Amino acid sequence: QVQLVESGGGLVQAGGSLRLSCAASRSIFSIRAMGWYRQAPGKQRELVAAMTSGGSTNYADSVKGRFTISRDSAKNTVYLQMNGLQPEDTAVYYCNAVIVRGEMNYNYWGQGTQVTVSS
Repeated sequence: QVQLVESGGGLVQAGGSLRLSCAASRSIFSIRAMGWYRQAPGKQRELVAAMTSGGSTNYADSVKGRFTISRDSAKNTVYLQMNGLQPEDTAVYYCNAVIVRGEMNYNYWGQGTQVTVSS
């Protein structure tokens, strides 16, 4: 298992920046992948960015070139640097971790942090 604690959300004007943090309760190298999802009101939760334990990254097309996922293994923390924020980025952002046990993948979620971008 793993506990995930997010921080860094808030209110920002369009064009601004925020950095989200997700602290894991275990070594991030023991986690198959970690990522960020978001869910806007009335919409499904969607992948924003993810990073595997090997360092490969994946981004939603809507955030490519604006958002960057990174990690600090010494702090067991994954970050999401968000630049050029737009009102459509407004959502609750959730940290996700995928742990593999045997042939099963287990998903764990943080509590979510609100990001609001004003126009």
